[in-house]
Amino acid sequence: MKILATFLVVVLILLGGSLWFLANGSLNDFVKTQIESVGLNITEQQVKVSSVDIALTEGSGTIKGLKIPNPSGYDYPNAFTLAETTLDINLSSLTKTPIVIDAVIIKAPQAFVQLKENGDSNIQDLLDIINKNIGTSTQKDKTASTGAEPKISVSKVILENTNLTVDLTAFGNKAHQVTLPNINLTNIGGPEGLPASELGSDIVKEALSMIWKEAKKEQKNILKDKLKDKLTEKLNDEELQNKVKDKAKKELGKLFGN
Repeated sequence: MKILATFLVVVLILLGGSLWFLANGSLNDFVKTQIESVGLNITEQQVKVSSVDIALTEGSGTIKGLKIPNPSGYDYPNAFTLAETTLDINLSSLTKTPIVIDAVIIKAPQAFVQLKENGDSNIQDLLDIINKNIGTSTQKDKTASTGAEPKISVSKVILENTNLTVDLTAFGNKAHQVTLPNINLTNIGGPEGLPASELGSDIVKEALSMIWKEAKKEQKNILKDKLKDKLTEKLNDEELQNKVKDKAKKELGKLFGN
């Protein structure tokens, strides 16, 4: 789940960068290329984006088809897919500091969590890769920049109807699906704003805690239901055994005239 939050950060970083380097060429192509490039650097996977449409004159932006593949060794092709992310840019802030994004809305993202029998998971593998690369990637971005990093403030971030799949087939269970409640983050960066790279840490921390809270709740429910089923099965077996014993006693009683 942390990857979902991390790539939300990447989107924001790239938005800030695209505004800063607007004079260098096509904004949409720039953002698309940078998301895929930064995604590769951070996750070591071929991150793909279908399309980007930033309309600065309207204060809006849309990023479609963001796919974050799983590391090798897992059944699901992707760890996360973000069908559509919309950006509501505060036009009056474009010439000021900080740049204000009124809202970032991620619509129906899909998260796939697969656990192996040895305790490994696709999410943990990706987290290990990201933790290894995030510092060096950020440093490279700063080195490549031709000017001061822009400050950004985000009024609200909404993850709408996250579709979570938890695959427990390695433990003799099955893949479970649930739609998480909307996750809402507010006032990221505060009134002064933060450099895009620092803004990410706040979003990751807040989104991570809320996503994991819901994910743990779902995992707990799964385990509770499984335990309940086992207890019911055991009780049914005991009830059947008692019935057999009672019937045997009756038959023996008839046989010996008792």
